[in-house]
Amino acid sequence: MESMTLQQLMAQLSVGLINGCFYAMLSMGLAIIFGLLNIINFTHGAQFMIAAFLTWIGLTQLPIWLGIEDFQISFWLALIIVPLLVAGIGILIEKTLLKRLYHLDHLYGLLLTFGIALIMQGALRYFYGISGMSYDPPEILSGGVDLGFMFLPVYRGFVVVASFAVCIGTWYLFERTKLGAYLRAGTENPKLLQAFGINVPLMITLAYGFGVGLAGLAGVLAAPIMQITPLMGANLLNIVFAVVVIGGLGSIAGAALTGVGLGLVEGVTKAFYPEASTVVVFVIMALVLLTRPAGLFGKEK
Repeated sequence: MESMTLQQLMAQLSVGLINGCFYAMLSMGLAIIFGLLNIINFTHGAQFMIAAFLTWIGLTQLPIWLGIEDFQISFWLALIIVPLLVAGIGILIEKTLLKRLYHLDHLYGLLLTFGIALIMQGALRYFYGISGMSYDPPEILSGGVDLGFMFLPVYRGFVVVASFAVCIGTWYLFERTKLGAYLRAGTENPKLLQAFGINVPLMITLAYGFGVGLAGLAGVLAAPIMQITPLMGANLLNIVFAVVVIGGLGSIAGAALTGVGLGLVEGVTKAFYPEASTVVVFVIMALVLLTRPAGLFGKEK
Protein backbone atom coordinates (compact mmCIF):
# COMPACT_ATOMS: atom_id res chain seq x y z
CA MET A 1 0.00 0.00 0.00
CA GLU A 2 1.30 3.43 -0.93
CA SER A 3 2.23 5.79 1.87
CA MET A 4 -0.43 8.35 2.69
CA THR A 5 0.25 12.01 3.29
CA LEU A 6 -1.25 13.90 6.21
CA GLN A 7 -3.33 15.95 3.80
CA GLN A 8 -4.86 12.83 2.26
CA LEU A 9 -5.62 11.37 5.68
CA MET A 10 -7.27 14.58 6.88
CA ALA A 11 -9.30 14.76 3.68
CA GLN A 12 -10.66 11.26 4.33
CA LEU A 13 -11.36 12.16 7.95
CA SER A 14 -13.26 15.27 6.87
CA VAL A 15 -15.39 13.16 4.51
CA GLY A 16 -15.98 10.70 7.35
CA LEU A 17 -16.96 13.54 9.68
CA ILE A 18 -19.43 14.93 7.14
CA ASN A 19 -20.99 11.48 6.65
CA GLY A 20 -21.03 11.02 10.41
CA CYS A 21 -23.00 14.26 10.82
CA PHE A 22 -25.66 12.99 8.40
CA TYR A 23 -25.69 9.60 10.15
CA ALA A 24 -26.16 11.40 13.48
CA MET A 25 -29.12 13.53 12.37
CA LEU A 26 -30.85 10.66 10.59
CA SER A 27 -30.28 8.19 13.42
CA MET A 28 -31.48 10.69 16.04
CA GLY A 29 -34.74 10.99 14.12
CA LEU A 30 -35.05 7.19 13.98
CA ALA A 31 -34.24 6.89 17.69
CA ILE A 32 -36.91 9.47 18.59
CA ILE A 33 -39.56 7.72 16.50
CA PHE A 34 -38.72 4.26 17.80
CA GLY A 35 -38.32 5.39 21.40
CA LEU A 36 -41.66 7.22 21.49
CA LEU A 37 -43.82 5.27 19.03
CA ASN A 38 -42.12 1.85 18.88
CA ILE A 39 -42.23 2.16 15.09
CA ILE A 40 -39.24 1.17 12.94
CA ASN A 41 -39.56 3.97 10.39
CA PHE A 42 -38.34 2.56 7.08
CA THR A 43 -39.51 5.71 5.25
CA HIS A 44 -36.76 7.71 6.95
CA GLY A 45 -34.34 7.36 4.05
CA ALA A 46 -37.07 8.23 1.54
CA GLN A 47 -37.98 11.33 3.55
CA PHE A 48 -34.32 12.36 3.49
CA MET A 49 -34.39 11.92 -0.30
CA ILE A 50 -37.70 13.81 -0.67
CA ALA A 51 -36.18 16.81 1.14
CA ALA A 52 -33.22 16.88 -1.25
CA PHE A 53 -35.55 16.70 -4.26
CA LEU A 54 -37.86 19.42 -2.93
CA THR A 55 -34.88 21.72 -2.40
CA TRP A 56 -33.48 20.98 -5.87
CA ILE A 57 -36.90 21.66 -7.41
CA GLY A 58 -37.28 24.92 -5.49
CA LEU A 59 -33.79 26.17 -6.34
CA THR A 60 -33.53 25.06 -9.97
CA GLN A 61 -36.88 23.98 -11.46
CA LEU A 62 -39.50 26.25 -9.90
CA PRO A 63 -38.25 29.40 -11.70
CA ILE A 64 -38.56 27.51 -15.02
CA TRP A 65 -42.05 26.24 -14.20
CA LEU A 66 -43.20 29.74 -13.24
CA GLY A 67 -41.56 31.28 -16.29
CA ILE A 68 -39.72 33.81 -14.14
CA GLU A 69 -36.00 33.49 -14.81
CA ASP A 70 -35.03 35.94 -12.08
CA PHE A 71 -37.14 34.16 -9.46
CA GLN A 72 -34.93 32.28 -6.99
CA ILE A 73 -35.79 30.60 -3.71
CA SER A 74 -33.10 31.22 -1.13
CA PHE A 75 -31.18 28.23 0.23
CA TRP A 76 -31.76 29.64 3.72
CA LEU A 77 -35.50 29.73 3.12
CA ALA A 78 -35.40 26.14 1.85
CA LEU A 79 -33.49 25.17 4.99
CA ILE A 80 -36.57 26.21 7.01
CA ILE A 81 -39.48 25.40 4.70
CA VAL A 82 -38.43 22.00 3.32
CA PRO A 83 -37.96 20.24 6.70
CA LEU A 84 -41.38 21.59 7.73
CA LEU A 85 -42.94 20.25 4.51
CA VAL A 86 -41.31 16.84 5.02
CA ALA A 87 -42.42 16.83 8.66
CA GLY A 88 -45.95 17.63 7.48
CA ILE A 89 -45.86 14.66 5.08
CA GLY A 90 -44.66 12.49 7.95
CA ILE A 91 -47.45 13.69 10.25
CA LEU A 92 -50.00 12.92 7.54
CA ILE A 93 -48.64 9.37 7.27
CA GLU A 94 -48.68 8.99 11.05
CA LYS A 95 -52.26 10.27 11.45
CA THR A 96 -53.74 8.25 8.58
CA LEU A 97 -51.74 5.01 8.63
CA LEU A 98 -49.26 4.45 11.44
CA LYS A 99 -51.62 5.24 14.32
CA ARG A 100 -53.62 2.15 13.34
CA LEU A 101 -50.61 -0.08 14.03
CA TYR A 102 -49.46 1.07 17.47
CA HIS A 103 -51.13 -1.85 19.23
CA LEU A 104 -49.68 -4.41 16.81
CA ASP A 105 -46.26 -6.05 16.53
CA HIS A 106 -43.30 -3.92 15.33
CA LEU A 107 -43.18 -5.97 12.12
CA TYR A 108 -46.40 -4.41 10.80
CA GLY A 109 -45.04 -0.88 11.13
CA LEU A 110 -41.79 -1.92 9.48
CA LEU A 111 -43.61 -3.49 6.51
CA LEU A 112 -45.93 -0.49 6.08
CA THR A 113 -43.13 2.09 6.17
CA PHE A 114 -41.00 -0.08 3.87
CA GLY A 115 -43.85 -0.13 1.34
CA ILE A 116 -44.34 3.65 1.58
CA ALA A 117 -40.61 4.15 1.00
CA LEU A 118 -40.73 2.01 -2.13
CA ILE A 119 -43.68 4.03 -3.44
CA MET A 120 -41.83 7.32 -2.87
CA GLN A 121 -38.67 6.02 -4.55
CA GLY A 122 -40.57 4.54 -7.46
CA ALA A 123 -42.56 7.72 -8.11
CA LEU A 124 -39.46 9.95 -8.24
CA ARG A 125 -37.57 7.37 -10.27
CA TYR A 126 -40.43 7.39 -12.81
CA PHE A 127 -40.40 11.19 -13.18
CA TYR A 128 -36.66 11.94 -12.83
CA GLY A 129 -34.82 8.70 -13.57
CA ILE A 130 -31.74 7.60 -11.67
CA SER A 131 -29.18 10.10 -12.96
CA GLY A 132 -27.75 12.27 -10.21
CA MET A 133 -28.54 15.96 -9.84
CA SER A 134 -27.19 18.65 -7.55
CA TYR A 135 -27.33 22.32 -6.70
CA ASP A 136 -24.64 24.70 -5.52
CA PRO A 137 -24.39 25.91 -1.93
CA PRO A 138 -25.17 29.61 -1.29
CA GLU A 139 -22.50 32.01 -2.47
CA ILE A 140 -21.60 33.05 1.07
CA LEU A 141 -20.61 29.42 1.78
CA SER A 142 -18.67 28.83 -1.44
CA GLY A 143 -14.91 28.51 -1.61
CA GLY A 144 -12.67 27.09 1.08
CA VAL A 145 -10.12 27.77 3.76
CA ASP A 146 -6.49 26.62 3.67
CA LEU A 147 -5.75 25.18 7.13
CA GLY A 148 -2.16 24.32 6.23
CA PHE A 149 -2.57 20.58 6.58
CA MET A 150 -5.71 20.48 4.39
CA PHE A 151 -8.09 22.60 2.32
CA LEU A 152 -11.51 22.79 3.99
CA PRO A 153 -14.53 23.77 1.85
CA VAL A 154 -16.54 26.38 3.73
CA TYR A 155 -19.84 24.61 3.10
CA ARG A 156 -18.58 21.37 4.62
CA GLY A 157 -17.49 23.26 7.71
CA PHE A 158 -20.94 24.84 7.90
CA VAL A 159 -22.59 21.42 7.69
CA VAL A 160 -20.50 20.13 10.60
CA VAL A 161 -21.27 23.14 12.80
CA ALA A 162 -24.98 23.13 11.91
CA SER A 163 -25.25 19.37 12.50
CA PHE A 164 -23.59 19.56 15.91
CA ALA A 165 -25.89 22.44 16.89
CA VAL A 166 -29.00 20.49 15.80
CA CYS A 167 -27.89 17.32 17.61
CA ILE A 168 -27.12 19.14 20.86
CA GLY A 169 -30.37 21.09 20.68
CA THR A 170 -32.38 17.91 20.03
CA TRP A 171 -30.72 16.07 22.91
CA TYR A 172 -31.40 18.99 25.26
CA LEU A 173 -35.04 19.23 24.16
CA PHE A 174 -35.80 15.56 24.79
CA GLU A 175 -33.59 14.93 27.80
CA ARG A 176 -33.45 18.18 29.76
CA THR A 177 -36.81 19.95 29.31
CA LYS A 178 -40.30 19.47 30.72
CA LEU A 179 -41.62 18.72 27.23
CA GLY A 180 -39.11 15.90 26.87
CA ALA A 181 -40.14 14.53 30.26
CA TYR A 182 -43.80 14.58 29.18
CA LEU A 183 -42.92 12.74 25.97
CA ARG A 184 -41.03 10.02 27.81
CA ALA A 185 -43.83 9.68 30.36
CA GLY A 186 -46.38 9.50 27.55
CA THR A 187 -44.73 6.41 26.12
CA GLU A 188 -44.46 4.64 29.48
CA ASN A 189 -47.88 5.48 30.96
CA PRO A 190 -50.05 7.50 28.54
CA LYS A 191 -53.29 7.03 30.51
CA LEU A 192 -51.78 8.52 33.66
CA LEU A 193 -50.39 11.50 31.73
CA GLN A 194 -53.75 12.09 30.04
CA ALA A 195 -55.37 12.15 33.48
CA PHE A 196 -53.31 15.29 34.15
CA GLY A 197 -54.81 16.99 31.09
CA ILE A 198 -51.92 16.39 28.67
CA ASN A 199 -52.87 15.71 25.04
CA VAL A 200 -50.67 12.63 24.58
CA PRO A 201 -51.70 11.76 20.96
CA LEU A 202 -50.85 15.31 19.84
CA MET A 203 -47.46 15.15 21.58
CA ILE A 204 -46.67 11.81 19.95
CA THR A 205 -47.68 13.12 16.52
CA LEU A 206 -45.52 16.24 16.90
CA ALA A 207 -42.59 14.11 18.11
CA TYR A 208 -42.93 11.92 15.00
CA GLY A 209 -43.02 15.04 12.84
CA PHE A 210 -39.91 16.33 14.59
CA GLY A 211 -38.03 13.08 13.95
CA VAL A 212 -39.02 13.16 10.28
CA GLY A 213 -38.09 16.86 10.12
CA LEU A 214 -34.53 15.94 11.17
CA ALA A 215 -34.33 13.67 8.12
CA GLY A 216 -35.64 16.56 6.00
CA LEU A 217 -33.04 18.95 7.39
CA ALA A 218 -30.29 16.43 6.69
CA GLY A 219 -31.58 16.07 3.12
CA VAL A 220 -31.40 19.82 2.48
CA LEU A 221 -27.86 20.01 3.86
CA ALA A 222 -26.68 16.91 2.00
CA ALA A 223 -27.78 17.78 -1.53
CA PRO A 224 -24.91 20.20 -2.39
CA ILE A 225 -22.48 17.44 -1.33
CA MET A 226 -24.22 14.25 -2.50
CA GLN A 227 -25.79 13.43 -5.84
CA ILE A 228 -29.58 13.69 -5.65
CA THR A 229 -31.14 10.41 -6.80
CA PRO A 230 -34.26 8.46 -5.79
CA LEU A 231 -32.00 5.90 -4.10
CA MET A 232 -29.82 8.31 -2.11
CA GLY A 233 -31.81 7.68 1.08
CA ALA A 234 -31.90 3.91 0.66
CA ASN A 235 -28.11 3.85 0.30
CA LEU A 236 -27.74 5.58 3.68
CA LEU A 237 -30.54 3.84 5.53
CA ASN A 238 -28.74 0.52 6.10
CA ILE A 239 -25.85 2.31 7.79
CA VAL A 240 -28.21 4.54 9.78
CA PHE A 241 -30.08 1.51 11.13
CA ALA A 242 -26.75 0.01 12.13
CA VAL A 243 -25.88 3.26 13.92
CA VAL A 244 -29.16 3.15 15.87
CA VAL A 245 -28.59 -0.48 16.86
CA ILE A 246 -25.01 0.17 17.96
CA GLY A 247 -25.95 3.30 19.90
CA GLY A 248 -28.95 1.61 21.50
CA LEU A 249 -32.53 1.63 20.22
CA GLY A 250 -34.30 4.72 21.52
CA SER A 251 -31.13 6.40 22.84
CA ILE A 252 -30.98 9.90 21.34
CA ALA A 253 -27.51 10.73 22.68
CA GLY A 254 -26.27 7.29 21.67
CA ALA A 255 -27.51 7.79 18.11
CA ALA A 256 -25.72 11.14 17.74
CA LEU A 257 -22.40 10.06 19.27
CA THR A 258 -22.37 6.73 17.44
CA GLY A 259 -23.24 8.38 14.12
CA VAL A 260 -20.31 10.80 14.29
CA GLY A 261 -17.96 8.12 15.63
CA LEU A 262 -18.80 5.58 12.94
CA GLY A 263 -18.47 8.23 10.24
CA LEU A 264 -14.89 8.87 11.41
CA VAL A 265 -14.16 5.14 11.60
CA GLU A 266 -15.46 4.75 8.06
CA GLY A 267 -13.25 7.64 6.91
CA VAL A 268 -10.13 6.12 8.48
CA THR A 269 -10.95 2.73 6.96
CA LYS A 270 -11.29 4.30 3.50
CA ALA A 271 -7.88 5.88 3.98
CA PHE A 272 -6.01 2.71 4.92
CA TYR A 273 -8.11 -0.18 3.60
CA PRO A 274 -10.83 1.07 1.18
CA GLU A 275 -12.13 -2.43 0.46
CA ALA A 276 -13.35 -2.78 4.05
CA SER A 277 -15.03 0.63 4.30
CA THR A 278 -18.42 -0.69 3.17
CA VAL A 279 -18.57 -3.42 5.84
CA VAL A 280 -16.70 -1.98 8.83
CA VAL A 281 -19.89 -0.48 10.31
CA PHE A 282 -21.68 -3.83 10.16
CA VAL A 283 -18.70 -5.66 11.65
CA ILE A 284 -18.81 -3.22 14.57
CA MET A 285 -22.57 -3.76 14.87
CA ALA A 286 -22.09 -7.54 15.05
CA LEU A 287 -19.42 -7.20 17.74
CA VAL A 288 -21.58 -4.82 19.79
CA LEU A 289 -24.62 -7.10 19.57
CA LEU A 290 -22.52 -10.06 20.71
CA THR A 291 -21.12 -8.23 23.73
CA ARG A 292 -23.86 -5.73 24.57
CA PRO A 293 -27.20 -6.53 22.88
CA ALA A 294 -28.87 -3.34 24.13
CA GLY A 295 -26.27 -1.18 22.37
CA LEU A 296 -23.49 1.01 23.71
CA PHE A 297 -25.85 3.55 25.26
CA GLY A 298 -29.02 1.47 25.54
CA LYS A 299 -30.53 0.24 28.80
CA GLU A 300 -30.38 -3.46 29.55
CA LYS A 301 -33.78 -4.92 30.33
